[in-house]
Amino acid sequence: MKAGLLAVLALCALFLAGLHLIHRNAYQDAKVSASEADLLSGSGPTFTVPAASLPKDWSVIAYGDTRFTDPANTTVTNPAARRALVAKIASEHPDALVISGDLPYDGANPDDYQVFKQETAAWRDAHLRVYPALGNHELHKDEIRGPPTWWAAFPELKGRRWYSVAFGDQYIIALDSDLPLTAGSRQQLWLADQLRKLPPQTQYVFISLHHPPVADPIDGDNSHDVRQNEKSLADSLAQVSPSLHAQLIVIAGHIHNYQRFAQDGIVYLVSGGGGARPHPIARSAADLYKDPSFPNYHYIRFQLKDGALHATMYRLADPEASAPVWQAKDSFTVIPKSQ
Repeated sequence: MKAGLLAVLALCALFLAGLHLIHRNAYQDAKVSASEADLLSGSGPTFTVPAASLPKDWSVIAYGDTRFTDPANTTVTNPAARRALVAKIASEHPDALVISGDLPYDGANPDDYQVFKQETAAWRDAHLRVYPALGNHELHKDEIRGPPTWWAAFPELKGRRWYSVAFGDQYIIALDSDLPLTAGSRQQLWLADQLRKLPPQTQYVFISLHHPPVADPIDGDNSHDVRQNEKSLADSLAQVSPSLHAQLIVIAGHIHNYQRFAQDGIVYLVSGGGGARPHPIARSAADLYKDPSFPNYHYIRFQLKDGALHATMYRLADPEASAPVWQAKDSFTVIPKSQ
């Protein structure tokens, strides 16, 4: 009798312990869900630009590392080059503008976003579609917490740190390289789902992020070398790319220069010439851009024409000139896989 009572009490204790463990794990899961819910976009495109809203031969401009800040600060950025690029992009009137991060110099400073708003008024006047990716300067060295100033500047993102755009028949995907892109991470799984569910008519996918997955190092400085986080992304894209019917074009920044690579059937670009203090590059044989010009304040224009995607890098010849002069310094064509 006593032994039976003890057994019952032991079972009750185990049951209560189990309830406590279930409650504790559920609470932990709830915390994870609550803290990460704002970071995620769901399956399918986050935003949609109907094909009927785009011209037949649409254009996309990409660049990054503008570092909008007090124009008196000429150490960390070149205000004249920054403003010349903004004006030139507005005059081009692209159907989408893709920015690969480091939009402000100090993401915790609302004044820097005010400068961004003032200096890019021409973009709003031209009704440009602007699709930014988060850089490290937006987070002001705090890679985990969401940047309130960022979402105040882009309220349509509603707390998302990565998202996708069905751009007519094509796709634009903005990633957050401040958070994990490694195999099995939430962001990598989301990206894999996005690529797996691409519409059959999609020929081109632009993937924008700040830290480059493929790049040459800064000359004499390893502080901006390719990190394992982005190497993991390149590895995962290399695995999935052969099975995709769409061509991948990956555009990053962080290194304040221009670079172009073709790796695993994917176009990799570094476009960090938006105005930030320039970085000289130790170019490798794999870098398809060989021009020695420096600095490379620039933007890349993609134009759909005759069934192919034609790209040109336009460089600001002299940042100190009273009237900007633009040079077409690199050009390449991306052919659809279906051809």
